[in-house]
Amino acid sequence: MQQDGFQWWLARFRSQSAFFDLMRIDHFRGLEAYWEIPADKKDARKGEWIKAPGEALLQTLRDAYPDLVLVAENLGMITDEVELLRSKFNLTGMLVLHFAFENDVDNSHLPHRHSPNNIIYTGTHDNNTTIGWYKDLTESGRQQLVNYSFDSSIPMPWLLINIAFSSVCNLAIIPMQDFLALDEKSRMNMPASTDGNWRWRFSWQQVSPELAQSINDTVKKYHRVFPSS
Repeated sequence: MQQDGFQWWLARFRSQSAFFDLMRIDHFRGLEAYWEIPADKKDARKGEWIKAPGEALLQTLRDAYPDLVLVAENLGMITDEVELLRSKFNLTGMLVLHFAFENDVDNSHLPHRHSPNNIIYTGTHDNNTTIGWYKDLTESGRQQLVNYSFDSSIPMPWLLINIAFSSVCNLAIIPMQDFLALDEKSRMNMPASTDGNWRWRFSWQQVSPELAQSINDTVKKYHRVFPSS
């Protein structure tokens, strides 16, 4: 792709820009280096890290589309080199509250460690719902959450929703399952599985006037209302 000036990428972002205000690069760490496995190897551990031309790609995109807004999915085992690449192009990162309460004081997902140039999620499409996550949370994790939230009596999932909205991150995303307080049976996706994924749907009948008002009040409370055009 680099040999022809990343024409495929340029065409892809040109077409997607007609539909979306911002786009997420999944598995962003692969733009810095990717794990290459020889075709004749049955064991993925026989691979090696290969440097990727991510900087050249991102510079090409920046030159072609100066106003392009990108989000880097920087979750998982992220190296300093990956974050350096993201920082160089000032790309928005991702933070997930389901990863925060693991009794690690250096955990970047803890709200007091957030920075504006990130999106904060309660959980993503690959996570359990917040109700399901809380059921599975260890006792020490629950205690950390209680202590962290000043012994708040707000029930789940609204406690985590409030924590997300109160973050300094410029954007907060709440899965619909969390607004609807649904459990693990409404999970969207189970990574590394092939059965039953991406089947959950909701209907507007599930959104009561009371729920709509609660969402509206919470968004306004944390000044996350977009100005009228």
